[in-house]
Amino acid sequence: MSSSTYSADLNPDPALRRVVLLSGAGFCAIGVSLILAMPLHPAVLIAGSGGWLALCARELIMTVRGYALCCRLRMLVGGELLLLDPLGNWQRARLLPGSVLLRRIGWIRLETGIGHRGAELVRGSCRESDDWRRLQVIWRHIGATP
Repeated sequence: MSSSTYSADLNPDPALRRVVLLSGAGFCAIGVSLILAMPLHPAVLIAGSGGWLALCARELIMTVRGYALCCRLRMLVGGELLLLDPLGNWQRARLLPGSVLLRRIGWIRLETGIGHRGAELVRGSCRESDDWRRLQVIWRHIGATP
């Protein structure tokens, strides 16, 4: 394969997306319970809980919208990131700091061309997937930083 066309395609895993959303909802509930356990005036507890719920709801909505915008990820050899939208068009995206790729799992933080920020939890195995192996090579090549 020519190095100019070297890329790694990743399909988002619906199960991993559900894990992210459910863990976010769970941490939201934990946060509310911690706020309500504080020895403060009830009005402060209600305001704090409401504010926390609003922030959590905003984050979960943004995550769901981000998932709707991304049907597939493609990492090119230079570290460029492309997203396949639901209409079948490839859109440029930017890899953000905080992205991590380990041997079998990764957390890819990205920003679309129109400013939407999101993240994808991805997994794979070098033995089973050529794309995962290519992603590992590209990740090492770019120095794991955008």
